Amino acid sequence: MQFGPSMRKDLIQPLVKGTKWNGFIELNRMAFTDWLPRNSESRAISVAMRLIRKAYPHIEWVVSFADGTQCGDGTIYRASGFVLTGIKKNTEIKIDPRTGQAMATMAAFHKGYAAEISTWKPLVGHMLRYIYFVNPSARERLTCPVIPFSEIQRRGAGMYLGKPKSASSETSDTPDFRSGKGGATPTDALHFQGGEG
Repeated sequence: MQFGPSMRKDLIQPLVKGTKWNGFIELNRMAFTDWLPRNSESRAISVAMRLIRKAYPHIEWVVSFADGTQCGDGTIYRASGFVLTGIKKNTEIKIDPRTGQAMATMAAFHKGYAAEISTWKPLVGHMLRYIYFVNPSARERLTCPVIPFSEIQRRGAGMYLGKPKSASSETSDTPDFRSGKGGATPTDALHFQGGEG
């Protein structure tokens, strides 16, 4: 797991009124190997939140995003006590027409494609925003509504292992240790590009 500042702190900070500039952090990346036991992700999140609470008492909450275009809709966040605060159609992950690969608009901008990124086709799907309150009292200052988890399916934003969920689907993106199947497919930045190894 990788924690760090949000890329757009100016947009995220106001989600909880009165949050100081260093009063929140983002869970930017989370990748686990397939052979770990069941519930490893939620156990690791639990340990991380306890460590943040103890070592960094000024951090009141953690924000993270689920990629419902390529990965999953955030089952692990829901199981770990996060609340859902945003569901929006994807506009940020687009297909590079030269390679056919998905790329975040921010990455494309930094690679010098700012002039052409607006013409690239976005991936179909949704982005979901979750918040975990390290300081439970900070939830009272939340400036946006908490969205019921049932809205994910109602809005057609459900996804598991990179495939859209049907309304009747009961699957989750928690790895099934017994079958050897892993969790949500990682974004391209996390894929091993060197072949078998």
